Amino acid sequence: MVHLRSRRRLALAVPVVLSLTASLGFLPSAASAAPTAATTARAADGTSLAYVVNTRHDHRTIESVRRAIERNGGTVVARYDRIGVFVVHSANPDFGPRMRAVRGVDSAGATRTAPLSAAGTTDEGPVRVLSRAEAAKLARGAAAGEEPMEADQWDLRAIGADKAARINPGSRDVTVGVIDTGVDDTHPDIAPNFSASQSANCASGKADTTYGAWRPADADHYHGTHVAGEIAAARNGVGVAGVAPGVKVASITVAQPDPSSLFYPESVVCAFVFAADHGIEITNNSYYVDPWLYNCMDDPDQRAIVDAVNRAQLYAQSRGTLNVASAGNSNDDLDSQALVDDSSPDDSTARPRTVDPHKCFDVPTQLPGVVTVSAVGAKGAKSYYSSYGRGVVDVAGPGGDKYQIPDTPSKNGRILSTLPNDQYGFLQGTSMASPHVAAVAALLKSAHPHATPARLRALLKVQADNPGCPAGPYDGDGDGVVDATCAGDKNVNGFYGFGIVDALRAVK
Repeated sequence: MVHLRSRRRLALAVPVVLSLTASLGFLPSAASAAPTAATTARAADGTSLAYVVNTRHDHRTIESVRRAIERNGGTVVARYDRIGVFVVHSANPDFGPRMRAVRGVDSAGATRTAPLSAAGTTDEGPVRVLSRAEAAKLARGAAAGEEPMEADQWDLRAIGADKAARINPGSRDVTVGVIDTGVDDTHPDIAPNFSASQSANCASGKADTTYGAWRPADADHYHGTHVAGEIAAARNGVGVAGVAPGVKVASITVAQPDPSSLFYPESVVCAFVFAADHGIEITNNSYYVDPWLYNCMDDPDQRAIVDAVNRAQLYAQSRGTLNVASAGNSNDDLDSQALVDDSSPDDSTARPRTVDPHKCFDVPTQLPGVVTVSAVGAKGAKSYYSSYGRGVVDVAGPGGDKYQIPDTPSKNGRILSTLPNDQYGFLQGTSMASPHVAAVAALLKSAHPHATPARLRALLKVQADNPGCPAGPYDGDGDGVVDATCAGDKNVNGFYGFGIVDALRAVK
């Protein structure tokens, strides 16, 4: 089985602490971003790397840059003229530096450190798959009016989603796009609410809308299907229920189909643009963009990654799409002065480095306007793994916690949802918290159909319930060691932002 990387799939997110503006030309001149020898990617002779080249938006500049790409040994794979982003492959070891010197180019850099033919590496993020016998046993405990396995969905009750569904399960006019590993739309809990016309595969950097292209490469790429079920599993007498069982869900696959399952920048650029152009109201982003956990602005390659993805997600916002992302599973204080990144680059050989989270950014979660989500467990406390940070986290949602045991038939503190091939399973992580928030945002959009992304962000914060910082030291795993410090008060703090989302309030 492919074990999806826990840091991404169980996910990461942070709000807007970037000094980015709402415009697409936020980056200072390339001269202020000197390359660092340890991180700047170069293609080896005879091998190809993928690049993003970001330009001004006028037609003359775009055409001039296109010609420069060809002169410097690049092949254009995809171009997004409305945001001034080219996706390019090149075997020229000097392609990046040469393109950065071209007039009209704002930034340019490699999106990976390994050749295009090389697979990346993974960390383990195991899923607990229910056997058919276990699923049948859980179903026998269902109460009248509940889905067969709903008794084990403590997360629905924690945010009032079970009661909200009786008032307003969500509108068919609202679609949540799952930017992830692919969604098995044949699953009986997902099929009733799946939107094929708003789905695609963006793994290559260019949208493939061939029927079924949005599905996971295999059953081991289960993450996106789990996320989709949390959002919109139908109340149809089968399996589980989603937080917003009346809305539609779409799949935009960005994971590489090989065992690495990495999410490269060009794939995510494609996904945000596709979502914007296909009327998707909300996207869920339970990942960080590979290969860098944090993209530092003094490195020209990482700088170009931030620029390209930011252009795409801002374009989506301008078209009415709210982007929701997870805050990560490193138990990092994202408002600190220094963090250790020992996992980057994850597509070749990682080299430990110390980064300043105010200058090195997690993408897409630290981009302007993205809703950042931390995780809580069944007892309503911050999950032991969840990253946090005052002024960083916007809201919190149920993500599961093996140490917070619920009063359910299975006593499993993780999140139960759908898996490929008609299966179900438990996962925990901020990857699970983010879709709960995305689903509540979908309920808010259903109740307020004309709300802009900015208005939806404000509504998410207003309806949230904030438990405040813990009264005493926080020891999430119970080992007697203080694991994190919560800064802030009952109104807004580092653990929960403005609070834990409330589906029932969203529909009232």
